Amino acid sequence: MSQKRIIIIGAAGRDFHNFNTYFRNNPNYKIVAFTAAQIPNIADRKYPTELAGSLYPEGIPIYPQTDLQKIIKELDADECVFAYSDVPYSTVMSIGAQVNAAGANFTLLGPKHTMLKSTKPVIAVGAVRTGCGKSQTSRRITEILRAQGLKVIAIRHPMPYGNLVAQKVQRFASIDDLKKHNCTIEEMEEFEHHISMGNVIYAGVDYEAILRAAENDPNGCDIILWDGGNNDFPFYKPDLMVSVVDPLRPGHELSYYPGEITLRIADIVIINKIDSANFDDILTVRNNIEKVNPKATVIDAASTITVNNPEIIKGKKVLVIEDGPTLTHGDMKIGAGIVAARRFGASEIIDPRPYIVGKLAETYRIYPNIGKVLPAMGYDEQQIQDLATTIERTECDSVIIATPIDLGRLIKINKPTTCVQYSLQEIGHPNLEDSLVNFVKNIKK
Repeated sequence: MSQKRIIIIGAAGRDFHNFNTYFRNNPNYKIVAFTAAQIPNIADRKYPTELAGSLYPEGIPIYPQTDLQKIIKELDADECVFAYSDVPYSTVMSIGAQVNAAGANFTLLGPKHTMLKSTKPVIAVGAVRTGCGKSQTSRRITEILRAQGLKVIAIRHPMPYGNLVAQKVQRFASIDDLKKHNCTIEEMEEFEHHISMGNVIYAGVDYEAILRAAENDPNGCDIILWDGGNNDFPFYKPDLMVSVVDPLRPGHELSYYPGEITLRIADIVIINKIDSANFDDILTVRNNIEKVNPKATVIDAASTITVNNPEIIKGKKVLVIEDGPTLTHGDMKIGAGIVAARRFGASEIIDPRPYIVGKLAETYRIYPNIGKVLPAMGYDEQQIQDLATTIERTECDSVIIATPIDLGRLIKINKPTTCVQYSLQEIGHPNLEDSLVNFVKNIKK
């Protein structure tokens, strides 16, 4: 059988995992390239030989996805494997059409060939879109498990945007570890809340090595919590799968890849943001859950917000800073910051777009529907500096920070600020504690 030549279409996450688990040591395939989308500064590098293995002594080049049709022909690719997430089905099939038009096959890999098995029980948390409330769900599950005396080790979906060799296996147990590993703002947004709870969290590139390190963590490990990213399905085979859906984006649970997969494989589905969605949209989501996964336990929940200094909002002209990925590839136009501005009586929400500088301008060009909010973008030092300059330039009375991290620790903000925290509040029964009782009992046997 001739060796198949493969291009993996990705965004520095699922693509690397699919390679590591399915292709790395398989002599029947030759990975001739990765492509990169969604995340800046990934293309025009290499997946290094230290991670790629002995079949790839020169590593594997990474090209911009915009070059896909050209490199299919130049590299004589037989097949392209689509491997990133939070994209509408129309986009997936448009890319498939480009691949087929260039002469190659178009492939999606599934759980059977990409999920790794842990020696510890695994609870996986996913969502049908970015920004549904997955992180607050992970926090709530961690609270319940720790109250039962269990040692929880979290593993986060990958965000390896720096030195890939150095990021092979990363362990975060303190705020200082964020600096040690040169984390981006996007990474901090996902790691910091675990650390503040006293949780150890792992991430990186090689998720087999990460899993084995987590299972043998020096602090002990009773259970693995997979804290999924975007709307991807887990890298590890879950013993309990929780998926979060969002009635502020009704219908997306059946129209985005691979979010519908997380819905279909879920044991528990959480309808979040019941407090801010309208009845008809909630009903649409509820009916769609029933249509594709009638056996799932459905939990209703509110995404509750608290503000540490509401007087900084009332009657003020405010700049609202929200979680970056939720606004960009998550397509959300409002988040907790906008909700807080309205709820606590801001006189005006200031549009930051006239004041943006540098790389932030490119973010708004790529995602023109962001609206009157400022995404906390910080994939590199220049982007963080551009964020600081934009805040300084914006003509406002105060700033609402609704990103999950302490932004003031990273940049100097010369205006009064208030932070918004948000948490999951289950409504009625069943709730997460009810649902985890039997699971915990089985662990303790």
